[in-house]
Amino acid sequence: MTILWIVSDRSTSFHVTRCDPDRNMARFYSLTIQETLFGEVSLIRSWGRIGTKGQQKVDTFPGHRNLNLAVNLYGDNAG
Repeated sequence: MTILWIVSDRSTSFHVTRCDPDRNMARFYSLTIQETLFGEVSLIRSWGRIGTKGQQKVDTFPGHRNLNLAVNLYGDNAG
């Protein structure tokens, strides 16, 4: 498993890859928090097989406080 954390002026990203040749597994997962041009904050979730475009879901929130509430909600429902 490879984990990469990237922080820049306008966004923060977290990338994870998982590869297991014995199980023909090559997956990626990515979370990016990015400010929009209108002062909102977007949470961009991407996942799929390495080498493909995969899938992506974008949720936009009025501010960081609302984003924090949503992330806590996602975490509570994850498992």
